[in-house]
Amino acid sequence: MRIKESVHIARRSLMGNKMRSSLTMLGVIIGVAAIIAMISIGNGAKADISERIKSLGSNVLQIRPGTQAFGPVRFGAGSVQTLKYEDAQMIREKSKFISYVEPQISRQAQVKFGNKNDNIEIIGTTPDFQRTQNTKAVKGNFFTDADVLFREKVCLIGQTVVTNLFGNTDPIGQKIKINNIEFRILGVLEKKGSMGPFDQDNRVIIPITTAMKRVFGIDYLRSISVEVNDAKNMELAKEELTTLLRRQHRLPPNKQSDFNIQDQSAFLETLEKTSQSFTYLLGGIAAVSLIVGGIGIMNIMLVSVTERTREIGTRKAIGAKRRDILLQFLVESLILSLIGGIIGILLGVGGANLISKIAGWKTVISVGAILLAFLFSASIGIFFGIYPARKAARLNPIEALRYE
Repeated sequence: MRIKESVHIARRSLMGNKMRSSLTMLGVIIGVAAIIAMISIGNGAKADISERIKSLGSNVLQIRPGTQAFGPVRFGAGSVQTLKYEDAQMIREKSKFISYVEPQISRQAQVKFGNKNDNIEIIGTTPDFQRTQNTKAVKGNFFTDADVLFREKVCLIGQTVVTNLFGNTDPIGQKIKINNIEFRILGVLEKKGSMGPFDQDNRVIIPITTAMKRVFGIDYLRSISVEVNDAKNMELAKEELTTLLRRQHRLPPNKQSDFNIQDQSAFLETLEKTSQSFTYLLGGIAAVSLIVGGIGIMNIMLVSVTERTREIGTRKAIGAKRRDILLQFLVESLILSLIGGIIGILLGVGGANLISKIAGWKTVISVGAILLAFLFSASIGIFFGIYPARKAARLNPIEALRYE
């Protein structure tokens, strides 16, 4: 039997049971749509992270606390609290290759305005934050070095904070409470958007000395960002910073550094690997629903074989060969999965765009993800269609004709 005839018979059989065919395809549709949408979200997060890190410039270095070990057990980066505000001041005074130094701490805290409150990221920093993080105040002004020196209770807020706490009220000059400490708003930060699920506009920026002494009561930093005066001096700057910090921390030559220095390329590579793993995880979870859809196809095809036993016996009796019956049922299974795959692609692309508009997340729809989902759905149709097709092909024509 030719493939054209098999397609015609399969189409007639599927159209004869429209509701059952539609419900069978539903699992494939959901699986394909989920794979495309999830991979698009993961790729979008990866692209967004890359763009934002690259926008900071190629000559920015990040200094972070080192690791701590107890015997064979080693904790993650930042597990020791070794960076101090004095380290940042020392770098600013003594380094020959550094133009800007931005020490930073960040913690979540309750922020109140009137009868409204929210849990918001509080960042303690210096005016150099504008340079090393490539951001600025679009309304009002940034705080000054004098505000840092005198631990003033002033702040800048992100666009999300403005929306959630102030609505249509002008926030400049208003006062908010951070952990029940009153701060005066100097300005509003430019919109940065989301980095995956993380909203970069839901933050409040305050002087680092105020954050450390007045708000959180700590004496250590989360990180120090520095801008090298020339990209050509990156390696020299790393060596100089290592020497200065080891001397500052009084580390002997045989002791490991209690800090890490990373440039943007290393930081970007780490984040991209993490984002890629996240994308694979999302795609893998979505693929499970596609496999469930394939099981549904196999189940329905087995029911179809049972219902059409006499038809199979008649066709065998008049000369149909085993491969003809095998091909017929494989084609039916493949058509179900391919149609489901096409509809799933349309829904997946539409869903990714809808998520981008509603949630504000960046999504990147790749041709590779679409082809992967489509080929996977076709493979599912063939794989889960083989057993019912072989069962139909092996039916004894005499026993099939006797079937009631």
